[in-house]
Amino acid sequence: MQIINVIIPAYNEEYAITSVLNEIPKLVSEVIVVDNNSTDQTSVISKKGGATVLFEGRKGYGYACLKGLEYISKQEIKPDIIVFLDGDYSDYPEELHQLVEPIISNNIDFVIGARVKKYRENGSMTPQQVFGNWLACFLMKLFFNSKFTDLGPFRAIKYDKLLSLGMEDKTYGWTVEMQLKALKNDLSYVEIPVRYKNRIGVSKVSGTVVGTVMAGIKIIGWILKYAFK
Repeated sequence: MQIINVIIPAYNEEYAITSVLNEIPKLVSEVIVVDNNSTDQTSVISKKGGATVLFEGRKGYGYACLKGLEYISKQEIKPDIIVFLDGDYSDYPEELHQLVEPIISNNIDFVIGARVKKYRENGSMTPQQVFGNWLACFLMKLFFNSKFTDLGPFRAIKYDKLLSLGMEDKTYGWTVEMQLKALKNDLSYVEIPVRYKNRIGVSKVSGTVVGTVMAGIKIIGWILKYAFK
């Protein structure tokens, strides 16, 4: 039986995190919520919901993910699969079954939950998100012959393969860095269409002009760095 751990970066998600935790399938061995310097009750509520709670004071999606991986590295028994899931309830945690199935049954290394248009709730992705995803995936196809269609944060990857990537981005570039390094390291990958709904609360990235611009710069920067490396 495969050991599956879930890492959830969370910043001020007190109104969403309970719903996320309640819908994670029982096949998951441990759920790790990384409180990314929240000013609300995210940590308290997450603990009540049965999650392991870590604190990362440096704000940034990548910082939070790296904190979760640091914790796992110190455990005696390591997981086989890591699933990354957002804490805002925009994903459908019960679809985790579908995400890990290609890894378990077909020995695929890396699975992206692709937020395809027909399964997205109206307004769940801003126009700038849609365009940014398209541009990033177009550039990855152009430079690396990639088949990615999305930078979806709901994703599953073999733990040993994730370690081999040497992830380093601390902020907005975490997802695209993982995909670029998966391509560079010839990891096998597939996309699974997933549903996507309007998040609870306001996005800390796409919901602000600064966040949108910074994320765009970081994502394009990673792609160009690898294209001309």
